[in-house]
Amino acid sequence: MSLPASELLATARQAAGHQHWPSGALYVVATPIGNLADFTLRAIHALALADAVACEDTRVSAGLLRHLGLDKPLLAVHEHNEREAAERVLERLARGERVAYVSDAGTPAISDPGAWLVARVRAAGHAVHALPGASAVVTALSAAGDGPLPGQTGSFVFAGFLPAKGRDRSARLRALADEPRSVVLFEAPHRIEALADELAQACGDRTLTLCRELTKQFEQVHTLVAAQAPAWLAEEASRRRGEFVVVLHAQAQPVVTDDAVPEAARRQLQVLMRELPLKQAVALAVELCGLPRNLLYDEALRLKGD
Repeated sequence: MSLPASELLATARQAAGHQHWPSGALYVVATPIGNLADFTLRAIHALALADAVACEDTRVSAGLLRHLGLDKPLLAVHEHNEREAAERVLERLARGERVAYVSDAGTPAISDPGAWLVARVRAAGHAVHALPGASAVVTALSAAGDGPLPGQTGSFVFAGFLPAKGRDRSARLRALADEPRSVVLFEAPHRIEALADELAQACGDRTLTLCRELTKQFEQVHTLVAAQAPAWLAEEASRRRGEFVVVLHAQAQPVVTDDAVPEAARRQLQVLMRELPLKQAVALAVELCGLPRNLLYDEALRLKGD
């Protein structure tokens, strides 16, 4: 951000100050995942209005607030103290204060702490307002281009960080290898080579997108077949530095190119239609067969007319 802090705060106030900002409420604020220019004006104004800022790491958040020209009381709320710290937040809310919550980077309560705090605040009867912003998960999916292509639904699974080692990690990897939807993983630089090796063995023919240092100066996004990932990382030391978001692309589903319904699907549809209304039979057949609804609906109408 090139504006001086005073001008930035004034711009944020002009953009968002007319909105309603209730007191006695928790404001869950997304912060940039690397590039400070991704801070929204609404988020900046929320931090400026806050009576206190609850945060994952007070050192990180103190630096962020200094960049904005703000000085606020900081409350440490991290994975090791979130339940106890929530009570301190509730005390402030009960006094009618506005409290903002930020994690170190990105949208809180996704992979970072915050979910328990939000649930506790809601249970106590206080309002929670979420301010959208940067998310490494969504950014990586956009960069990977793994959307609803033919034969895909566009849905995805967010797996976050896998267990560091042992049976839990192996079991989780096996499950993800069988997952037909897109899978988004986080990984630290010292474990990215191990993850690449494991994905190459478990699902070598699936497409993989490696996102390194998203939104930062040396951002790198590379798509390849999972079996090729270990060799690609080994080619240059710089490719193994920084924080990673890994997208395991959805498994390609068979695409029906003509109007023919496979005989097995037709028999299944006939059995379902004996017991269920037509629409319900078609809906269940779609789930079981994975064929397009329109194709099975037309076939059901033909079978009903026979």
